[in-house]
Amino acid sequence: MYIKDLKFSLWADFIERDYLDKEFKELINDGIINGATSNPAIFKNAILNSPAYKEQLSMLSGLSPKNKYEAVAIYDITKAADILKPLYDVGNDGYVSIEVDPFLCDDAKATTEEGKRLFETIDRKNVMIKVPATEAGYIAMKELTSLGIPVNATLIFSMNQAILCAEAFREGVARYGKKVDTVISIFVSRIDRALDTKLKANGVEVALSGIYNSAAIYSKIQSMEVEGTRALFASTGVKDDSLAADYYIEKLLAYNSVNTAPIDTIKAFKNNSVTEAALPISEKTIDKHFKKIAALGIDFDALLEKQISDGLEQFKDAFKDILEAL
Repeated sequence: MYIKDLKFSLWADFIERDYLDKEFKELINDGIINGATSNPAIFKNAILNSPAYKEQLSMLSGLSPKNKYEAVAIYDITKAADILKPLYDVGNDGYVSIEVDPFLCDDAKATTEEGKRLFETIDRKNVMIKVPATEAGYIAMKELTSLGIPVNATLIFSMNQAILCAEAFREGVARYGKKVDTVISIFVSRIDRALDTKLKANGVEVALSGIYNSAAIYSKIQSMEVEGTRALFASTGVKDDSLAADYYIEKLLAYNSVNTAPIDTIKAFKNNSVTEAALPISEKTIDKHFKKIAALGIDFDALLEKQISDGLEQFKDAFKDILEAL
């Protein structure tokens, strides 16, 4: 744990082959991170821009683009899992996530089958299968956890999504009969980027909507008490230069939670002496902020639905770009 008393974990939201050999190990050895996450956009930047992949790709010329991608991604995830295994062995997380093909997001059976295949192919217990929080995704989450497969539920923006994820995990774990580690990944900063220009123009405090939305979801997850399930705060890098680089880590510091962040954000937080929890935040404080948003004629629920849709499309676009390049 990054902060043991809070059971707070800090994971790196980054995967790249040269990084795994160098800085990744240093961050683990220094007790800064104890897990990692990946997604199609992260792998797109790594595979298409890093020379570290050229040799392996040159030996995969006979494979389909998706098989090439999987060979490369599986190699990196396996490597990260092996590096993290000592942490996993002592119960200090040590998880790394790999996402299923985002084009399967509306097909529960195909998502389940691919998640199972990836987990079995990588053959590491400290791998989490990342599944988008869609109607089909909830079914896949239940099926995967019922097989004892750790799951990272991703692209959560709304309370309803989080509840459905937690219920799927509860049912899956009950069928499995033993604890299965799972996380519910709540996306934070994208909400502020979508709202803050209008809020600022109308005198409403900015850089709080993502925090308060996430805080409310965190409290709900905690109250549901699903064994092995934690809130994970994602999309925690800042795009507003007026904010501290580690703003979304400090403001969401919470008991029994995970924050997955870009490397620069992690380094900034490393130099921050804050160790006290910022959550929970009172319902009264949260409601007051969202009443101000509603008073401006903003449909916050509709904004969240757009964020979910846009997030899926971004992952699909990144995946498509990788396959076209390969």
